[in-house]
Amino acid sequence: MPPQMKLSAITLDRPDPPALAAFYQRATGLEPHPECDADFAGLNDGDGLLPGFQRVDDYRAPHWPDRIVPQQYHLDFDVDDLDEAETRLLELRAGRPQYQPRPNHWRVLLDPAGHPFCPVAKS
Repeated sequence: MPPQMKLSAITLDRPDPPALAAFYQRATGLEPHPECDADFAGLNDGDGLLPGFQRVDDYRAPHWPDRIVPQQYHLDFDVDDLDEAETRLLELRAGRPQYQPRPNHWRVLLDPAGHPFCPVAKS
């Protein structure tokens, strides 16, 4: 039987890790990890999963939905009210691409570094 693994971190590239960590901190309410600096910033979720952001000086933002620079990853966040969540995230400076494949179920937004992420309506 293969060893059991538990996801412990998700790390995103970014030219300015503290700025992206601040965006996701405001969006989720998670607390900053105590060992953040200019090269790495993370958030504590309370369940052992560390969303982290690492410095990459030649970072190229993904272009969604085209594949000039692929999306590289995306995060989904369950929300109670999709419209309210989108409004709040746009106020936090998220971007909203024109193409929305299932806007009644989720919205594709872009964090300040250009990474796609989706608030998803709870079923």
